[in-house]
This record gives sequence, C-alpha cells and structure tokens, in this order.
Amino acid sequence: MSSYLRQKFQLSSLWSSASEDEKETDEVREEDTSEEIERSKIKTMRALLLTQDPSSKDVDDFMIRRFLRARDLDIDKASTLFLKYLSWRKEFVPNGSISPSEIPNELAHDKLFMQGHDKLGRPVVVVYGGRHKPKDLQEFKRFVTFSLDKICARMPSGQEKFLCIGDLEGWGYASSDVRGYLAALSILQDCYPERLGKLFIVHVPYIFMTAWKVVYPFIDSRTKKKIIFVEDKKLRSTLLCDIDESQLPETYGGKLPLVPIQDC
Repeated sequence: MSSYLRQKFQLSSLWSSASEDEKETDEVREEDTSEEIERSKIKTMRALLLTQDPSSKDVDDFMIRRFLRARDLDIDKASTLFLKYLSWRKEFVPNGSISPSEIPNELAHDKLFMQGHDKLGRPVVVVYGGRHKPKDLQEFKRFVTFSLDKICARMPSGQEKFLCIGDLEGWGYASSDVRGYLAALSILQDCYPERLGKLFIVHVPYIFMTAWKVVYPFIDSRTKKKIIFVEDKKLRSTLLCDIDESQLPETYGGKLPLVPIQDC
C-alpha cells in the first residue's frame, strides 16, 4: 500500500471512528434530554394531581411516569386518566385488594399462571383462554384486577412490565366473551398502563378471529405494537428469543412448572 493510500485509509478510519463517537454522544444527549423532560413533567403532573385528589401523594414517580407515557407525555390527558384511575380504585377495590373469596368461580377455572422471568427480567404470565367460561362479568373484572395486582407485586426491583403468553388451545364459542375481553382491556389500558411488555398469542384457532375483529379496534396503538401472533411450528423458537429455556414453562418445552396466580 502506498504512503498516500495508507494515510487516506488511516484518515478514513479516524473519521469513521469520530462519526461513531459523535453518534453515541448524540444518543446519550437525547436520552438525557428525554429523562429531563419526563422528570419535569412528572413534577408538574404531581402538583396538578394534588390539587384534585390529595390521595395522589402516596403514589411514586414511576406510576405517574407510566400514565404520562401512556398519553405521550401529555400532562392534561395523563392527569385525567390518572384521576379516573384513582376514582375507580376507591370504588372497585375499597379494601385495597381483591380477596380470593370474591372470585371463587374464576379461580376454579385454573386459567392464569405465573412463573419465571424473561431475558429482560419481566415476570412471565400464561393465560389459557380456552378455559374461560363467561358467567359473571363483575366477578371476571375482579379477577382481572386481582391478577394484575399479583403480577405487579411479583415484579423485581426496577422492572415495571410483564410478558404474557395467551394460549388459545381449546378455545371455542363457549369461551367467547367479547364483553369480558373489552372489560379486561379497559382495566389493563386505563388502570395499569405501560405494564404489559409483550403479548404472545399462541395456538390460535381460526374461529377466534371473529372475536378478535370486534376487540381489535378498542386496543390502543401502543398496546397493538406489543401483540404477536405465533405460528405453532415456530412457537418454541419464538418464545426462546425472549425467554431462556430455564425460565420457559414446561408446557412449551422449558424447565419451569406453572404456578396458579392465587398461589403466587
């Protein structure tokens, strides 16, 4: 290589390296700026909430941040949603938590389990949709709240989301419950925003798509991005991308037995 070409190559490498360093520096600056904006909005939203509902003083910044993110950092919209949540919580969960004695029929179906964590440290939840038998909508809504509270309580420090596997094996018209699905969706999106990290829907029967078409328009854009339909032939390999085999439920070829949500 000639001296000229060698110098040109070295300069090119230096420019490339400098460009990468600048890119990383810009990304760090953008992240810092984003965090500063969130901190400022959290402080402003907290002050606004206190004027509307003094009980909001008991919630932490992470909770306020989740509601902000759910409304694209719009303080007014996030505050409206949060105040609605506080009102719902006082009315629907007056004792602070749902007791298993309030949801005996739902628990008897053994349809929701939790065990292990994915590669990001998020709790892994498995829901068997085919075991759902619609009966009492209010009890089902209490069951959804009970389950989400349990899931959130099991999250390790620093983690705010969970990964869910929605297994529809055996699902048929007897399990179809559009009213229940919409109620559960409303609770998840409006009362536990930014808690769902990812949802794998597996073993999907063709007839399920009829119910799905009804529910889909009510799913917000942020939640839609987290939903993945998985083909049976790619099930295990897809799950292993997010969940280590040691943390994968036995039913999907992993190592962990499933634990009923009431025992978690």
